[in-house]
Amino acid sequence: MKPEQPSSSQQPSLNDELFLPDFCNIRVIFLVVLIAELLAFVLALAPQVSNNNLWERLGIISMFVQWVTLVNAALLCGLRPRFKKQTHTVVATTSFIIILLVTALLTEVTMRLALFVGLASALPTASHADFLFHNIAISAIVSIIALRYFYMQHQLTRRIKAESQARFEALQARIRPHFLFNCMNTIASLTRSQPALAEEVTVDLADLFRMSLADVGHQIPLKDELALCRRYLNIEKLRLGERLHILWNIDELPEAATLPSLTLQPLLENAVYHGIEPRTQPGTIKISGKQNGDVIEFIIHNPIPKSRSNRRDGNHMALENIRERLHATYGDEASLTSETIDEQYYVAIRIPLAGAKT
Repeated sequence: MKPEQPSSSQQPSLNDELFLPDFCNIRVIFLVVLIAELLAFVLALAPQVSNNNLWERLGIISMFVQWVTLVNAALLCGLRPRFKKQTHTVVATTSFIIILLVTALLTEVTMRLALFVGLASALPTASHADFLFHNIAISAIVSIIALRYFYMQHQLTRRIKAESQARFEALQARIRPHFLFNCMNTIASLTRSQPALAEEVTVDLADLFRMSLADVGHQIPLKDELALCRRYLNIEKLRLGERLHILWNIDELPEAATLPSLTLQPLLENAVYHGIEPRTQPGTIKISGKQNGDVIEFIIHNPIPKSRSNRRDGNHMALENIRERLHATYGDEASLTSETIDEQYYVAIRIPLAGAKT
């Protein structure tokens, strides 16, 4: 399988993401040991090939299977840095050969050790060669199934991430044309009367679009995201005037926190577009944020206009895009929820302070 070329410095190629699970991770080891024990149960329930009863066979088979499992996991853990530089075909072939060699070696060690300590009766009644072939065959079948499963899971995960990135790219490019036209009209109206302010708005607009064209999934300091949000709201404040009021409550946010770029700004854009623009009376957008243990929490809420429109469909699409991007970055440790209470629309985001998952 040929490696794919990365589309950007932030998007790794196919071979940069190893399809094997991280056998250095204690959770992966626990899962592998559990699956190995289930395999031992299945083998112990097979037709008798020795004179031992069920529990004796289970104990012997479990010990052997766990030896094979843990030794292979240790080897694959140690070879992981080298595997990252190889193609999937090389990784799969090498892993398969290692598993068979470990199985054959431990089979020999088990038989010789049993003969040495006088436990030959604990071994199956089959011949040496049959016992060796039996173990290697089972190991080959199980390893092929496991490697295929790992590869398919890897491909599925890549496809989900690719779809999430594509939606995020669409979200980044989704600064609406009407917003750009309105900004240009605002700048044009300020050029003669307040040239300094027109220059400031132009810089804010340039920064906003520069961030929208940044690398997908790029982690930025929280203070930079908030600064971008302030620039965006300053532009909208000039356009909407007294119709837009903004209330910030973010003093409890940690300065060292990071988050994916354009996580909060699209939510504020939705609040303006869906909550303030359709109204004839003034409305207030409230942005609050705080640290709660190892989690950062944001709440953005805005009034709901009495007349509903098709704009709500775009709002739901944007929320779903951000929700999928957060899940791709943080897994189940992040969440985005929304609800309506007393004619106020609330959006809440929870992000782990530790940052993105590897």
